[in-house]
Amino acid sequence: MEIRYGINATPKQMGWGKFIATSFQQILAIIAATILVPIIVSGVTNDTGEPVINMSPAAALVGAGFGTLVYQLFVKRKSPVFLGSSFAFIGAMTAAVAAGYGFWGLIIGVALAALVYVLIALLIYIIGSRWVNRLMQPAIIGATVALIGLSLSSIATGWAMTNGGDNIKTDYNLISILCAVVTFLVIVICANKGSKTMKLIPFIIGIAAGYLLAGIFTAFGYIFDINYFKVLDISIFTNVYGAAMSYKWFIDLPQFTIVEAIKGGFNLNGADIGSIALMFAPIALVVFAEHIADHKNLSTIIKKDLIADPGLTRTLLGDGIGSFVGAVFGGCANTTYGESIGCVAITGNASTWTIIGASIGCIVIAFFTPLVTVINSIPKCVMGGACIALYGFIAVSGLNMLRKVDLSENRNLFVVSAILVSGIGGLMLNFGQVQITPIAVALILGVVTNWILGGFSKANCEKAEKQSNKMITEDNTDNND
Repeated sequence: MEIRYGINATPKQMGWGKFIATSFQQILAIIAATILVPIIVSGVTNDTGEPVINMSPAAALVGAGFGTLVYQLFVKRKSPVFLGSSFAFIGAMTAAVAAGYGFWGLIIGVALAALVYVLIALLIYIIGSRWVNRLMQPAIIGATVALIGLSLSSIATGWAMTNGGDNIKTDYNLISILCAVVTFLVIVICANKGSKTMKLIPFIIGIAAGYLLAGIFTAFGYIFDINYFKVLDISIFTNVYGAAMSYKWFIDLPQFTIVEAIKGGFNLNGADIGSIALMFAPIALVVFAEHIADHKNLSTIIKKDLIADPGLTRTLLGDGIGSFVGAVFGGCANTTYGESIGCVAITGNASTWTIIGASIGCIVIAFFTPLVTVINSIPKCVMGGACIALYGFIAVSGLNMLRKVDLSENRNLFVVSAILVSGIGGLMLNFGQVQITPIAVALILGVVTNWILGGFSKANCEKAEKQSNKMITEDNTDNND
């Protein structure tokens, strides 16, 4: 993995054209999942079939943008990753909405989860973070990172086969698959055989190629009245521009969560807040494990130990406070995005200025109707093709970590097996309204397996620390830091 632009590479060093292009590419990498969370939560209906709450995808973009800026402030611009809407909190969010806690329930819930992050960060500040390398040994962290990528694969392939449809039997579409494959192949060709500039923006080129192909098929679909060819949803444009011209054709104000909450009034009592705490706080403990996995993975990509500098205390504070800020604007808890990490790895651009540019871009885009409309119109099959590359690279990053692990040793073999099989198989735990996701369950099972087999003995811990440090420091090709 060659890093072409290091963490401190400035827009001037990159060239302003490349800076703007790579920032927009980061936006494309994270946007589908970021706006999908509020769409899913808005799908919760009451007894009459009406939506209980209407969350704004544009507001979620603003929340992700401001949340990422807060994160970058806390980590002192040393960690090149974007924060987007967290899927881990969907269960808690839908439960809070279904219970009638409204927008205030979402804001308070994320605030309580952020408080858990802050408490963990303070604990780490007091006792140090050396235990992280001892607990999250290469066999555990490598398998977990691989699992994160593999567990997302069904989203990418589902979008590719159905263009975002819910039913594989009725929505399966070969045209959709073709658009996805073309998108993926163009990304691969640009990233490997393109010019220096093309290697920096393969996702923009790939998504543009997929979008163009989808548009051509859709045009034929309308000309010859073949619905099967209509993979580009024209209604996204007609819904916005079908009415009489107004200022909303150009600029529109997102429905910010805090504004909607204030409009609805505050009607929660102590018991309600207690219930919200039980929904959200445990999820923070689960996401904490994913937080470590993401930062360990990013550390191996950029060849800098983020657990040591800026330190786990700062990354946790940035993630937690960034989540709360994001919820105030968009209602969603944020988390470090594997899509963003994959984009860094594939393009070799680790500049945090690019992440900041993407953050500001998300905020600006959310207010400009034409930009929001065009991005919303990107077919899910095209994004599926891009995600095959992104999620695949996350999985390969984990497998690359496992390359350093001696899998002929039974202990490592069983640890990796426990994580991959339980995680990919979807093993989860439900305790009332609290759900522990398959990734978290797999990680816990892996840690327990390692403990039972003596993996946390002094000798094995010291060996694991050396392996972990070696993975981060070897083959450092960062020449732009």
